Amino acid sequence: MRSILAIAAAALIGLVAPTVRADTELTFYYPIAVGGPLTKVIDGLAAEFEKQNPGVKVHPIYAGNYDDARIKALAALKAGQPAQLSVLFSIDLYELLEQDVIVPWDEVASTADDKAWLQSFYPALMANGTYKGRVYGIPFQRSTIVLYWNKDAFKEAGLDPERPPANWDEMRTMARKLVKKDANGNVARWGVEVPSTGYAYWMFQAFARENGQDLMNRDGNKTNYDNPDVVAALQYWRDLGARDKVMPEGTVEWGTLRQAFTEGKTAMMWHTTGNLTAVKDTAKFPFGVAMLPASKQRGSPTGGGNFYLFKKTTPEERKAALAFVKFMTTPERAAEWSIATGYVGTRPDAYETPKLKEYAASFPQAVVARDQFKYATPELSTFQTGRVRKLLDDAIQASLTGQKSPADALKAAQAEADRLLKPYR
Repeated sequence: MRSILAIAAAALIGLVAPTVRADTELTFYYPIAVGGPLTKVIDGLAAEFEKQNPGVKVHPIYAGNYDDARIKALAALKAGQPAQLSVLFSIDLYELLEQDVIVPWDEVASTADDKAWLQSFYPALMANGTYKGRVYGIPFQRSTIVLYWNKDAFKEAGLDPERPPANWDEMRTMARKLVKKDANGNVARWGVEVPSTGYAYWMFQAFARENGQDLMNRDGNKTNYDNPDVVAALQYWRDLGARDKVMPEGTVEWGTLRQAFTEGKTAMMWHTTGNLTAVKDTAKFPFGVAMLPASKQRGSPTGGGNFYLFKKTTPEERKAALAFVKFMTTPERAAEWSIATGYVGTRPDAYETPKLKEYAASFPQAVVARDQFKYATPELSTFQTGRVRKLLDDAIQASLTGQKSPADALKAAQAEADRLLKPYR
């Protein structure tokens, strides 16, 4: 694959981003640990934007993970040293609205070209950034959860290496065959692993969606944690470890699961498509990528980050910020970003670019997450998001570790979520 630094040099003539000519500075928070190739990509993109827009300076600030970026951006606002824009979690929308710190992009995007741009993204990705008909978040690095499988492990277990599980029953049956033990009876390879730390709620949202239920309403003021289908989804997840012994009992670490998969320690894993390029670059075996298996239906939440525009901005800063975000989300750059990272191209025309067409033809795994959009649901986001989400994370942890039954854990979480969200209904 060509160097991802090519993003910074690609397709610079004739793109849709308008030219801004003013003495304007933009501070831009981006959630990534300092260093690494993506930092260089962002720096390169900022430099290219500045070349096209003399007088505008863009200062990327690399702020760690999404929570770090949100905390630092909000702290800067309160300290009187505000950023103009940031890539933050798509699910941060309600918190940002509660704190009254963001401006809808459709207030700034006023021309016909601007309005066409707002309509250019996948509707599934716009759901987490839209509230009461106003667009507050522009999709940038977005994802769904996909199933990765080790084709060599499938072959070894007597399974068709080109056929992943299509439903929950098949996943459990295949996983049993894929478990491998050493001479001492210790598990050397698990059948399947689903991470339950870091983003447990996100993984569980996929299970619930596949079992026919969404975890919240679209107004962000009601959750559905104790629905019988949701309880049954958590029971299935717990049973994979506690009863079926195809997954480690207890919790599975988000941060180390990708490495466990590429080292052959699990034959299947559920993980973000944002790991796709890293898996491609490190796995020493052929692997497949598939939509998540179905129960009553297929399903996955979307995930990842959106661009937000902060209120403490001048008219010139808003104009420059709009130009910068349009620059960052052209079809060509969305295609290059997808190739570089594994995140989905955020707009359909990205997949019509020659680069992504060629890449997808040689590496069809790259389009699985996009194709899953038709079964996607917005990521869990409500008012009081942090507290409401933690209730679910804690319920999942309590169930997977055997401290509570799925029914009891989710009933308690729902009761507390109702208390928190009642004022918003």
